Amino acid sequence: MQEFELKSDYIELIRLLKALTWVPSGGIAKLVVEDGLVTVNGELESRKRRKLVKGDVVQFDGQQVRIR
Repeated sequence: MQEFELKSDYIELIRLLKALTWVPSGGIAKLVVEDGLVTVNGELESRKRRKLVKGDVVQFDGQQVRIR
């Protein structure tokens, strides 16, 4: 599992997807979340600006990352 180190208190879901280069743009990030393709801690996540904190696990397109 990949890990992503926070440099602040949280990161928004669509910003994380872009930072990891799992999507090429913010527009695509919004679409994949809206389409129900992203899970956070094992549950479908529809909030594009979901604030992710340490310990959260995000999955998309066969990839997984833990926030630390």
